[in-house]
Amino acid sequence: MKADARRYRSDVLLREAMKIAAVALMALSTGGCSFTYGLAGYHEEEPQATGSVAPKTAISPLSPDLNEEDWRRAKAALGVALDPQGAGTQVSWDNPDTSHKGVFAPTSPPFVKNDEICRAFSAQVTGSAPHSLEGSACRPSGGEWEIKDLKPAKVAKS
Repeated sequence: MKADARRYRSDVLLREAMKIAAVALMALSTGGCSFTYGLAGYHEEEPQATGSVAPKTAISPLSPDLNEEDWRRAKAALGVALDPQGAGTQVSWDNPDTSHKGVFAPTSPPFVKNDEICRAFSAQVTGSAPHSLEGSACRPSGGEWEIKDLKPAKVAKS
């Protein structure tokens, strides 16, 4: 009787192993496009350094002139200005170390988009050249505001 029980267990284990192998084989065959295989005798050359300097990545979407501290202060002001619980008034920020400053003002009531709270806003930024912007920002519940779109503000013709 014990031999039959051991044989039954080994048969069950073998069937389970075959199922796992079949699933693994299917996964490999359907996901094969994402795998790369080295070819014998083929060696890809390493990219050559050209000595050129990579372009500076902008820290802030508001202006390439802003540094990390400017952007930190601007983000804090943006969060206060767009807070759906707040009054929805202008909020200013400045950095005396760089003389950069700006103002955010909401231009619409809060709305929900893709399960995030969003709000349109206008911004004025004074750096090396003052400019006006308009855009929208969204935040997930409990998260930080993230600017979703931003463009130069339309200038009213007189």
